[in-house]
Amino acid sequence: MLQKFVRPDSKGRITLGHLADGISGYALTQTNDRKIILEPYTEIPVNEKWLFSNKKDLLKTLVSKITPENKHNPLLDDQPHGKEEW
Repeated sequence: MLQKFVRPDSKGRITLGHLADGISGYALTQTNDRKIILEPYTEIPVNEKWLFSNKKDLLKTLVSKITPENKHNPLLDDQPHGKEEW
């Protein structure tokens, strides 16, 4: 766990620096004893939201794309299939 001491500026802001790399925003929770917890979030494009919201449809889509020709594609796994040169 990283513990860092920060001071707010005159407007009450603190900076997170590189800790915020790749983060779109934070959900802030303040506990009864005044501790502040920041939970990082990243945003995804709306047209990709279905990938995360409907896992069954994603799995069906992926499985439907499997054909005998690409079933044992060495790019998809690292198991040897007898055609590799040593």
